[in-house]
Amino acid sequence: MDGVAQLQRQLADYTASLYNEGFLDEQFTQIQQLQDESNPDFVVEVVSLFFEDSERLLSELTRALDQPTVDFRKLDAHVHQLKGSSSSIGAQRVQKVCIFFRNLCEGQNVEGCLQCLQQVKTEYSLVKNKLETLFKLEQEVLAAGGSVPMQ
Repeated sequence: MDGVAQLQRQLADYTASLYNEGFLDEQFTQIQQLQDESNPDFVVEVVSLFFEDSERLLSELTRALDQPTVDFRKLDAHVHQLKGSSSSIGAQRVQKVCIFFRNLCEGQNVEGCLQCLQQVKTEYSLVKNKLETLFKLEQEVLAAGGSVPMQ
């Protein structure tokens, strides 16, 4: 197997693992399908916006939970936004933790919310690293003269 084929295989295996481990769902595939020659960086741009958005929301959540009196409506609004943006790029595990988080907001469970925030941060940094690795692998395939298969 030549270098390009080997890199493409590695990329395919890595991509499959992201779906198998539940990091991504078919929503991510749909975003990939919107990318074409006229917009070759579409996926990276959409995901970069997700990263910016998530980091802003995670610090808002941290700030909201640091208050002496937690405003659960505000907290829930931030979690709802994070759930929406993670679902829009197919970051399934982040989305699932957000659903659970919203129930804790509803129950006004500060302790539970604090634990859930840590879990959201963990899932977010995992998916961020995974996507960055995915993009790096794609770049390596392209740099080696191969093409990245569209889903």
